[in-house]
Amino acid sequence: MNNNEHRIALFLDFENLVTNTGISANNFDLQPAMDRLLERGKVVFRRAYCDWSRFKEAKGNLHGYGVELIDVPPSTRSGKNGADMRMVIDALELCYAREHIDTFAIASGDSDFCPLAYKLRENGRTLIGLGVKEATSPLFVKACDEFIYLRPRHKEDKEKDKEHKKEDKKDKRSEEGGRGKHGKASKESASSARGKSEVPDIAVEVVQRLLGRATGSVNPSLIKEAIVRKEPDFDERDHGFSTFAKLLAAMEHDGMLKRVQQGRQWYVVAPDSAVEPPPSSKGKRAAAAAAAIEEDEDDVYPDPIDD
Repeated sequence: MNNNEHRIALFLDFENLVTNTGISANNFDLQPAMDRLLERGKVVFRRAYCDWSRFKEAKGNLHGYGVELIDVPPSTRSGKNGADMRMVIDALELCYAREHIDTFAIASGDSDFCPLAYKLRENGRTLIGLGVKEATSPLFVKACDEFIYLRPRHKEDKEKDKEHKKEDKKDKRSEEGGRGKHGKASKESASSARGKSEVPDIAVEVVQRLLGRATGSVNPSLIKEAIVRKEPDFDERDHGFSTFAKLLAAMEHDGMLKRVQQGRQWYVVAPDSAVEPPPSSKGKRAAAAAAAIEEDEDDVYPDPIDD
């Protein structure tokens, strides 16, 4: 087992996610959230809580993702169920009984889960929140180490994703051609992309602070982690960038930083730094490594300890 791989427990307050949120039980899509979680580690525990007699149409979809369905019938005359209390009890029990689980993902926008968030973090666990933006309490967002917003997925959204992938491939070809022409085409593609994207202030602030104190190169993962610590719900896609690497490329184009390659990894240095990329004499091997890194759309960087 890889000791650096996170073990994640996922808890879904299902009724909260599909009630007055724009997402219904029919179109609830867990795949985007699972993709984000799997980038961080292995999801070893998956449970969803609600009165399943009300959401029968969602059961098959969740079973397909290996989610255990916990049925919590209404416990009061008003119809209020105890799903949130059951989730809290199970999460705390798992926290104390399974030390190898170091990350908890709570899918709900309810501020009632703030005490649970505080207790999990107090016990050294990383907490990732998931919820619909319009139906999520800001208090719960701030109580998490990171927050991922869920969005309804429709046919038109899938078509847009395909279009974005095609555009990304064109951008990569332009960048490769740009490198052969001293970066001219690359700068032109960056400029056109900036027409619909804007570097967020939080990214500028964090980069300036980290590079101002750094004595050498900085791993991009440290920059992303610092931004998320300040804004748990930060997502570069909300600012027009499909990946974090593209956001860094835009900042490099604006003269805020410089990206350099060291071995098989890209790092970030101050724009006036004397650090330069390795010479091209390394040949095809270095070029292949650079291409592989730029084609990685998941923004997966090595842990800071590899720096």
